[in-house]
Amino acid sequence: MSRSEPASRIYCVGEAMAELMLGDSEDYPPALGFAGDTMNTALYLNRLMGDTASVSYVTVLGRDPLSARLVRLLESESVDTSLIQYSDDRLIGLYAITTDQSGERSFSYWRSQSAARTLFKKDSAMDFTQLSDANVVYLSAISLAILPASIRSALLEELDKLRAENQLTVVFDSNYRPALWESQAQAQSIVSAAWEITDIALPSVDDEQMLFDDKDETAVIARLHSYGIKRGALKRGASGPLSLNAELAQSARTITSLDNSAVQVVDTTAAGDSFNAGYLSAILTGADDQAALQAGHDCSVRVIGHAGAIIPLDAWG
Repeated sequence: MSRSEPASRIYCVGEAMAELMLGDSEDYPPALGFAGDTMNTALYLNRLMGDTASVSYVTVLGRDPLSARLVRLLESESVDTSLIQYSDDRLIGLYAITTDQSGERSFSYWRSQSAARTLFKKDSAMDFTQLSDANVVYLSAISLAILPASIRSALLEELDKLRAENQLTVVFDSNYRPALWESQAQAQSIVSAAWEITDIALPSVDDEQMLFDDKDETAVIARLHSYGIKRGALKRGASGPLSLNAELAQSARTITSLDNSAVQVVDTTAAGDSFNAGYLSAILTGADDQAALQAGHDCSVRVIGHAGAIIPLDAWG
């Protein structure tokens, strides 16, 4: 497969967690769900691409009841679970989410000993054979942050090797969460290395500025281009997405209509993850940049109108 052709095997790599939704008041009845940035994208990507691609999730889970429920959820969505591995002594991670009246979120996490932190470890060695058959690998800075430092670096080397040998397409989102990293300097080093092997970039301007201390959007774009990035989209919140293809005319680098007046924000969880799914589903099936930007925007707008990261299948339509 060349990188311009539609993908058939998409592997989404990272950590999925049990999600306890606490709403915006103590009167809100708690609800259990499952989420995680790359898992959110995997589910929406699979819904949007249908039979045009196979979407697999790559992670490690426990042998606990919540892990089993997560696998059933993925299978009910027709996401391939054959690459999921299992830990005998670790459990699925957990987080609780509360939202304010405007839909903004706050989180509490129980993930320091999650099974996903053992991803790509086999006994005392590293094992990346799960990725060998992929056409596209999608991961985020969270996927990297939860791994030991040695595995992070080795994973990036393996992905770069697969790009050269198998024409693998690497898709990366610098979903920066400071609490997951040893230091900002360490995060800068790893994320920069990831950008250098990225074929389709899906950064958020806020994350990039927070991590790299860029003074403005122009500085963010210039730095991203300095890594050699030529494809992808910069997520800019209410300002709308911007294509990172500098060869396009400015008018083709944004969506034609950005009317958010009718958007009712219930919960911004997975806004960026769902944008990634919409954008990728379009790009990987041959759409141009502007159509892909619009597809990402449309998917994100649907998701933020619902509580929780994942819109139930029966409400998806």
